[in-house]
Amino acid sequence: MVRSAGDGEDQGDQTHQEIEQKIRSLQKSEEFSREEDSDESDSGSPISWSGDSDSATPEMIHLEEKLVRPSPLLPQPEKPLGITGQSFRAVDRSLSDGGSAIGRYIKDRSSLISSAFARRISSLKEPAPESKIQLSGFKVTVMPRDDLGFEFEGRISFFSRSGCRDCTAVRGFFRERRLPFVEINVDVYPSREKELVARGGCAAVPQIFFNDVLVGGLVALNSLRNSGEFDRRLRELAGGPCPSAAPRPPVYGFDDDDDDDKDRPDALIGIVRVLRRRLPIQDRLSKVKLVKNCFSGSDLVETIIDHLDCGRKRAVEIGRELCRKHFIHHVSREKEFEDGPQLYRLLEHDPAIVRCFNFRKSTKDSEPKPALVVGRRLNKLMTAILESYASDDRRHLDYALISASEEFRRYVNLVEELQRVDLLAVSEDQLTALFLNLYNAMVIHAIIKIGRPENAIERRSFFGDFFYIVSGHPFSLAAIKNGILRGNRRQPYTLAKPFGAADQHLKLAVSKVDPLVHFGLCEGSRSGPVVRFFSGEATEMELRNAAREFFRGSDSLHVDLEKRTVYVNRIFKWYDADFGDEKEMLTWVLTYLDPTKAGLLTHLQRDGGPVHIAYQDYDWALNS
Repeated sequence: MVRSAGDGEDQGDQTHQEIEQKIRSLQKSEEFSREEDSDESDSGSPISWSGDSDSATPEMIHLEEKLVRPSPLLPQPEKPLGITGQSFRAVDRSLSDGGSAIGRYIKDRSSLISSAFARRISSLKEPAPESKIQLSGFKVTVMPRDDLGFEFEGRISFFSRSGCRDCTAVRGFFRERRLPFVEINVDVYPSREKELVARGGCAAVPQIFFNDVLVGGLVALNSLRNSGEFDRRLRELAGGPCPSAAPRPPVYGFDDDDDDDKDRPDALIGIVRVLRRRLPIQDRLSKVKLVKNCFSGSDLVETIIDHLDCGRKRAVEIGRELCRKHFIHHVSREKEFEDGPQLYRLLEHDPAIVRCFNFRKSTKDSEPKPALVVGRRLNKLMTAILESYASDDRRHLDYALISASEEFRRYVNLVEELQRVDLLAVSEDQLTALFLNLYNAMVIHAIIKIGRPENAIERRSFFGDFFYIVSGHPFSLAAIKNGILRGNRRQPYTLAKPFGAADQHLKLAVSKVDPLVHFGLCEGSRSGPVVRFFSGEATEMELRNAAREFFRGSDSLHVDLEKRTVYVNRIFKWYDADFGDEKEMLTWVLTYLDPTKAGLLTHLQRDGGPVHIAYQDYDWALNS
């Protein structure tokens, strides 16, 4: 029997008393069947009918409707898709079929009531699924509201720091329970640390607040949860709006007004501004090659003498200081400053500057901050980005949310500090960590700005044409990886080294190649290592942990005893110069394998039989 959904719900809600009253009224009626059919037609309920038109009786058709069959010469109507081979059973309401009309009525009404109760119980058992709406630059996730059981109007907020394990546990607890919360990372917002101390009495994190009331740290949160007090405190938050005394949420687009972090003008900025106006900057020929936007060393010396009214020796010393601070550089970057015909450029006139994404119109003229300070700040910002916009295993990043975040905006401002930073005073271990972090951050920046490459040609442009100006030199992703971290070794499928023999970049290259660096570099792909950032305090140990994490993955190394084959990531083929031949490579990886894989590989190596190496296909799909 076919009925409308609204009719079924209304009839299913009738009480037993209403049914009994109806039964008594029907017993007094002599024309029960006709009256019932008339009531059904007037109520607007659809009439059930079979697929055969001959089975429909006049009583089953509304008085104002006529069933018109098409001519036999025309195509006959077909049954709707999905019910082929099935037919609807007509409801026979006549009294000639046996059984009392009262019994049929009770049976009919009982079925309606049962189906209504079943639908209601089913709706209670099945929670409303969450749905996702994709908008430009945003991902909106609609969650069921009945998880909490009440409308949440207050505010949960907590102070945190990047890389804090307790903060990660608090963040995970709130996410698991789908509770809205505001996180105030004092590494991202340094000016809020004073507020943390004023509210909590110390600088320890995490510090959790329900509205303006201090709850405590992770231990206090666990106590509330275990005692059942947490749910009661949540309901208190629903009593009204959040008071103004509660910690305010961070605001996008405003930098901290911190005196310790303000830019200070460089001591030589006055001379630099004079040189920009007075130097005869023009295109010149040098060794049958046109050099654009340059000047000679003698031109700079004469300009300084004229401006400062000093001796030539003093002017040459100032020129060398300008070169050391990366305001100027030799056009080939192979010579220090000299008084003579050698050609030099201002940093902002470098031909690669148009492809440098940490440069905005002009050189950053403030006093460069120490490299370690910039490196630590970069590490904290990018770690905060991973904690907020990456999956727990860091294999998937939400690039749309990252690009719209306050953390990424501050990162883009921070990397401008790298233009003239002095890296020669940094130890090799700290320098390795800095370039590892910079490479991974640049990959994220490049994906956001120019998109993920789709083929080999686009990948070569992606890794070779996305630049940062670092310590006065333009660095691409390929230059950092192959020139600095691999000690100026050739990129796969190329003949030339990244830097020439006299290139000033070589001062920053590592003295000894460590194959572990490959497991600290994220290419933004699914087959590569996961993204991570290094503290710089124990880089070797952090790289070893990165290698062990990489080899735990199924697509990194797999041993097949039957085929006597070891399937390894294609990274080992591309960079065989770093890992050695196949036998040396298998011996090297044993140190970082889990016991199961190490046991299988050792068995193959020691039983005297041949061991075959197969390189797996590399998945360049985006890790989003």
